Amino acid sequence: MTMNTLLDLSRRPGGTFALFAVMLLCLVAIAAPLIAPYGPNAIAPANRLMDPSFQHLLGTDHLGRDILSRILYGTRVALGISLSVIAISLTTGVALGIAAALSPRAIDLVVVGIFDIVTSFPSIILALALVAVFGPGLGNVVLLVSIVFIPHFGRVARAQTIAIRNSPFIEAERVLGAQAWRVVLHHVTPNIIGPIFVLACMDIPVVITIEAGLSFLGLGVRPPLASWGNLLNDGYTYLDRSIWLATFSGLALILATLGFALLGESLRDTLDPKLRRAV
Repeated sequence: MTMNTLLDLSRRPGGTFALFAVMLLCLVAIAAPLIAPYGPNAIAPANRLMDPSFQHLLGTDHLGRDILSRILYGTRVALGISLSVIAISLTTGVALGIAAALSPRAIDLVVVGIFDIVTSFPSIILALALVAVFGPGLGNVVLLVSIVFIPHFGRVARAQTIAIRNSPFIEAERVLGAQAWRVVLHHVTPNIIGPIFVLACMDIPVVITIEAGLSFLGLGVRPPLASWGNLLNDGYTYLDRSIWLATFSGLALILATLGFALLGESLRDTLDPKLRRAV
């Protein structure tokens, strides 16, 4: 993002909060080992289910582990998985979408048909089914959830490519003998990346929610690795004895999803010339 884009974002309703929330989450994910007061898996049975105190700012869970430390490390897991999923699905989806738009009609129909099959299922249901079949685990979650989101980017990339594939500057490059890869890399991709980047920001909170849901059900990140979904599950299990684990892990999830959702909306408004004039 350029400095002008950041300034425009800060003027949008919710843009300032979005930038603050996203930057805070990224800093926490990077610096978690430095700022966490305890190890995320350090068990202290004598301190189980403690209320917030100076010793444990957010309290402890049923095994005496520090809630603050586990939430900080859970931020790394949430952002790591979501950004990995978006990177894989964006790269694959954009490649398939551009290829479909520039290929013969038969290939285009096949790719679009595959997109239709995948998107015919709700994202969370398809992710749940795939993980249930292939098994839980960090690697499986990243790979299988990526499959769910490939059509999101593929459809946008295909539509944007179709809109510009017969533009004069594209035709000029072809007349001059430019190879197909050069046209795609230097002319098609830069002109379609804006909407795709906005879509990526809007999909990040969805991925975070899906990962948390899978981990809550025991089909995502496996304990003892700290995940907001695992923390919510533990908090729900011991809700009658302590409300702090469920409360603070839920707030972390709300902050992440709200921050990235508002960032995507503000970025969309900023990059749209019609909506930019409304500021």
